[in-house]
Amino acid sequence: MRLRFSRGVITIAAIVAVLAVGISVGLVHLLKRAEPLAVPEAYCAVRTSDGALDLDPEQAQIAATIAAVAARRRLPERAVVIAYATAIQESKMSNISYGDRDSVGVFQQRESQGWGSKKQIMDPVYATNRFFAALVKVKDYRKLPVADAAQAVQRSAGGYAYADHEAQARILAGAFTGRVPKAVHCWYPPGPKRTPAPRPRTEEARRQLARALGSTAITSEKRGWLIAAWSVAHAQKFSLTRVAYAGSAWSNEMEADRGWRAGGQAAGKQVELS
Repeated sequence: MRLRFSRGVITIAAIVAVLAVGISVGLVHLLKRAEPLAVPEAYCAVRTSDGALDLDPEQAQIAATIAAVAARRRLPERAVVIAYATAIQESKMSNISYGDRDSVGVFQQRESQGWGSKKQIMDPVYATNRFFAALVKVKDYRKLPVADAAQAVQRSAGGYAYADHEAQARILAGAFTGRVPKAVHCWYPPGPKRTPAPRPRTEEARRQLARALGSTAITSEKRGWLIAAWSVAHAQKFSLTRVAYAGSAWSNEMEADRGWRAGGQAAGKQVELS
């Protein structure tokens, strides 16, 4: 059976189709001009041959700070792994202002136990220095299991739990010590459209880096990648949109696999920030 339509029905259908197309096109243009209703949150990603981890910017900044302090103290990567495992267990690598009794900070150190004042402990650079100062006093800490070395410093009620984070700590250590180049990518959302972007605070970033690392001179390629990783982790804090080193450049792009690209003028003796 063949269906037949009158000329009027066909005309109405054609008008409806044209209106639908027009409305769709209008909506597309309107959505393109409108500000997004939900802005994605800033994030960081770490990728090495040992595995991958996703971090929030605060966690990445603390991880970068720990690695910088270790480099300043000329400590081996093993010390960094122990510190990371401890920080993940104690605070999820966050600088928290609360804890068991008077425990605060990244390592949940206690003022009543002689770690320093609460204000000092809440400073990740200070807290990390105190952790490492205690760690190096542990006999043969480099040869001890990670959990045993961490427990010798922390004296926690559940010291066995540090071992659960060793694999994550190794991934972070490879990336933030600079041993694995281009392993850290971060992204943060740009400001609202029609609003001037904030100027990169490059000098302030370098001052803060120097506080953790001491000299910012690049004496090896590994140290250069440590500085580059630190800079990327702190990009949102200092409004950085580009970090370049050794022929590669990171830019503030959302896709993790597009964060570092070949190019840039920075040679092996300089990390460029902009």
